[in-house]
Amino acid sequence: MAVYTDVAADELADFLKQYDLGELLSYKGIAEGVENTNFLLHTTQGNNGASFILTLYEKRVAKNDLPFFLALMTHLAEHGVSCPLPVKARDGEALRELSGRPAAIITFLEGVWPRKPNVAHCAGVGEGLARMHLAGENFAIKRANALSVAGWRPLFDAASHRADEVQPGLRAFLAAELDYLSGGVWPTNLPEGVIHADLFNDNVFFLGDKLSGIIDFTFACNDMLAYDVAICLNAWCFEPDHSFNVTKARAFLNAYGRLRKLSEAEEAALPLLARGAAIRFLLTRLVDWLNVPPGALVKPKDPLEYFRKLRFHQSVSSARDYGLMPSGLVA
Repeated sequence: MAVYTDVAADELADFLKQYDLGELLSYKGIAEGVENTNFLLHTTQGNNGASFILTLYEKRVAKNDLPFFLALMTHLAEHGVSCPLPVKARDGEALRELSGRPAAIITFLEGVWPRKPNVAHCAGVGEGLARMHLAGENFAIKRANALSVAGWRPLFDAASHRADEVQPGLRAFLAAELDYLSGGVWPTNLPEGVIHADLFNDNVFFLGDKLSGIIDFTFACNDMLAYDVAICLNAWCFEPDHSFNVTKARAFLNAYGRLRKLSEAEEAALPLLARGAAIRFLLTRLVDWLNVPPGALVKPKDPLEYFRKLRFHQSVSSARDYGLMPSGLVA
């Protein structure tokens, strides 16, 4: 989430006339994240007013993919996953246009995202991710993962000429890792389904230690379910000093496995998938770090965080190093 496109109050008020949400009371930009423009809206709907999130989809998000994201949220909510619901206008459509951008309003979820995730948070995410994977089994619409192996090389090409400005030797390091991962080792026969693909702590809300909702499905796609698990290991199980916390990983994997047990092939592939997840976020963060639009209200994330995580995954020999025993039981 971020603010790239400004919206005038009168323009927004006119936009809301297409909905049954009441009058606009206030709105403010949300600076967190890096992908789309987001505003928190307060309206007069109901006895005490109501809150909503307005998203303007920026250029990285393909307009043709938006029906997938909106339909997925509706499907997951109907199958027991706590996530925002797209709000339909009076004509029955959820996707519209505002300030020259595709736009949608979604319901507001109560809760806060954890700035310092603890073991209970990691367990909650494991359970929530498994529920999402199971709920997505019969979702009919398909969307390929544009940021899997084939998508990493174009990102590298876009940033490689300046990579050493961020850290000396980074270009050669990335080139070698890409050559390895694209050289035939990437798994192709693991269970697939709908994945979130971006389940970081700022995309998960909690009330206390209880997960209250999952948000931001703009990277959701069809891919290996265990790849989503690997993304979460990267996002939730490292400390601020970039050391891996195996206790958090055990809690996450155990909670996930109680609802959806990883196969032996998924367990064996986990270190490789974690490397792929790390380089994917290293590359997208590197591109964003080097290309922040002037005047954008956005906080680019440090790509070197994922350089350090990738170095850790390169040293991992098996899923045991993540706290997962070969039998599928957690140590």
